[in-house]
Amino acid sequence: ARIESRTNRQVTFSKRRGGLLKKARELSVLCDAEIGLIIFSCTGKLTEFCSESTSIEEIIRRYQAAKGVRIPAGVSNHDSEAIYNELGRMRKETHNLELSLRRYTGDIDLNSVKLEELTQLEHQLECSVKKVRVRKMEILRQQTDNLLRKEKMLEEENEQIFSLFKDNNNQMAWEQQQQQAAMVSKFEEHGQVLDQFPFSGEAQPSSVLELAIPHYQPFRLQPTQPNLQDFGLHFPTFG
Repeated sequence: ARIESRTNRQVTFSKRRGGLLKKARELSVLCDAEIGLIIFSCTGKLTEFCSESTSIEEIIRRYQAAKGVRIPAGVSNHDSEAIYNELGRMRKETHNLELSLRRYTGDIDLNSVKLEELTQLEHQLECSVKKVRVRKMEILRQQTDNLLRKEKMLEEENEQIFSLFKDNNNQMAWEQQQQQAAMVSKFEEHGQVLDQFPFSGEAQPSSVLELAIPHYQPFRLQPTQPNLQDFGLHFPTFG
């Protein structure tokens, strides 16, 4: 997709153009190929490259011969000279732009740069830094707003969870109260039943269950043989 921002488009064009020229140069050297490269930017600036063993004109002539096309006869030598002059001007302007870009990135030695150029370069860099800082503050502000919204959402979720937990505790407490009330009611009913059966001289049962269990009196077994001492029998003594 086409890059909408003019500044980003120009930066991307410069980087890709440099990479393309580098690849063309490597292909020419490594493979001994005759390469001619002509690039026109969106502003009409020309960038060209050709192998050291040939020229752009020769590349164009060979291209025309291979494709079977010819330059129209209406083009005069004067026009050709004007075209080459324009190409030279564009080539020089392109060189100056590349040099300026290398100055921005610090790729070249600044000892040979004049004071006026250094002042202009400093001013341009300060303007660029201001733009970068403005954009940085915008991004930080957006991130802060997003974090605040996320914090608010988490607080609302926490309040909902706390409310559910509180309702659950209230429900459990109410159920425990109902169970305790039911147990107290049962104890009172047991007490009323025990009050209807008074026991004198005996231990009071603690529950209806004890009341339902029969109680048996203990008894002793009597011997079947009579006790001779009870009848006063005495055996005589001899001697």
